[in-house]
Amino acid sequence: MGLMPLAMRNVLTAQNVPRRPARMKITGIRVVRLKLVKEVGSLEPAWNPGAKSDFRVGGGSFVEVRTDQGLVGIGPRIDPASLPSLEAKLVGKDPFDMEQHIAALRYDAGGGVRASNLDIALWDLIGKACGQPIYKLLGGAKDRVTPYASMVQVSTPEERARMATQLADEGWKAIKLRIHSQTMQEDLRQVETVRKAVGGRMEIMIDANQAQSPGDWMPGVLWDFRRAVETARELQRLNCIWLEEPLPRYSFDRLAELNRLVEIPIAGGENSRWLHEYLWMLQQGVYDILQPEVMGGGEGITGLRKIGALAQLWGRQIVPHCALADLGTIAALHLVASWPHSQWLELIHDPPICSYRDRFSIFVNPPLMQRDGQIAVPQGPGLGVEINPDLIAAG
Repeated sequence: MGLMPLAMRNVLTAQNVPRRPARMKITGIRVVRLKLVKEVGSLEPAWNPGAKSDFRVGGGSFVEVRTDQGLVGIGPRIDPASLPSLEAKLVGKDPFDMEQHIAALRYDAGGGVRASNLDIALWDLIGKACGQPIYKLLGGAKDRVTPYASMVQVSTPEERARMATQLADEGWKAIKLRIHSQTMQEDLRQVETVRKAVGGRMEIMIDANQAQSPGDWMPGVLWDFRRAVETARELQRLNCIWLEEPLPRYSFDRLAELNRLVEIPIAGGENSRWLHEYLWMLQQGVYDILQPEVMGGGEGITGLRKIGALAQLWGRQIVPHCALADLGTIAALHLVASWPHSQWLELIHDPPICSYRDRFSIFVNPPLMQRDGQIAVPQGPGLGVEINPDLIAAG
């Protein structure tokens, strides 16, 4: 201790050093069902022509990860049949050992979605243990973000113009249109009609949904390279801020050539898996904007943190894709708030049948878009949201 003053030596004696709290251990995982409040209706999703997606208030389920210290982390639903194998990997383990957990869950056959959803629950648990919202643990770049209304269906130009005008009047700053018509002229008429209706009040994003399949076949209209180039140039003229997934998922060479030929930013990546695919896309100049899905192959918050770091290193934006989910969207909100190179939060919102407010109604304290077009990040620990106990089904 040398010449250290006596008072300081007393401070550093063993009895004055705080003891490390007992290590938390996971004791169990369970799936909790939610009561169905009401059926709202059905829409034909642009990414799956001919099918129907049903929308409701309530219903479904979520996952809980429980600990020996009484803390519980919540995450998006998982299949109850997978519980035994998941508990075998996690029970008795420290929830803070995230890298080990994600690696073990990834190794499990078909574990992509389960890994992502449990990863979100574990981050919720870690935030509660630390008494901090997740976005603060990740860096806390901002506490408010700008959502955009992501449409579900392909509709008529006139209806989409009415929808865009309504959203702009409510304070929305941006809308994402789906263009899947038989001809490019029909697609462009929709965009032109919306642009004329909202003027400069809203940004317009465009999704071609051409990368849903890992191969070359999908339901609906398939674009060739020429249509992608010509559409991109027209969308640039209409001041759209990006064109999303205009060619098949793994057509990296054609996507890179398209990106070289046009000025409008090219976005995509929602169906890609794990870190290496995003690295390949960046190395080949495929996308200007990366859109990993927090509940899919991006492997939750742990995986998307790394993809976000890659995007920043390469000078690219990152805008997480958000599926029709509730807790997954809250996780994406925290990620967007943590990144300085992320501007937008996707909210699937095509009212009245598909409203993000219906999905968020399962929360006691849902974060909602305000009149200024911003959404505040929840400030409670972890995800910062609580499931309404009145909606939890018995048994």
